[in-house]
Amino acid sequence: MKKILILVIALLISGGITMAQELQQPFNKGELNPYGKYFTGTTHLFRLVANDDVFNSSIANVTFEKGARTNWHKHSGGQILLVTAGEGRYCEQGKEIQNLKKGDVVKIPPNAVHWHGAAPDSEFAHISIEPNLPGNTTTWLEPVSDKEYR
Repeated sequence: MKKILILVIALLISGGITMAQELQQPFNKGELNPYGKYFTGTTHLFRLVANDDVFNSSIANVTFEKGARTNWHKHSGGQILLVTAGEGRYCEQGKEIQNLKKGDVVKIPPNAVHWHGAAPDSEFAHISIEPNLPGNTTTWLEPVSDKEYR
């Protein structure tokens, strides 16, 4: 037993075994997403900038646990995603899924039906920018099936 314990400690020190770590991202993970009914899996939301009459946009950090994703949805005024951590997915209806990584920017045209979320084996975080408020409304649609996601 003592030999096994020494081996485990040595592997941890050398990096041979990795422990689950918090996703490294530049902004606070936030609280459980209050819009969770429009997502599959667990997500967190941290509001960075609330809409006002000067900037007419809403900016938030959204963190997705492994495999978590939005429902299909659209924004009447478009959306911009800035990927800050992990590996994710983005898909516009009728198009191929795009793999996303830190530093990627996704400009989603107004009324494009789409979904986004984490890869099956990676947490994921992005900044969501909703421009053109207050006229930019989000229409939530059906969940993304496991077949569509894979």
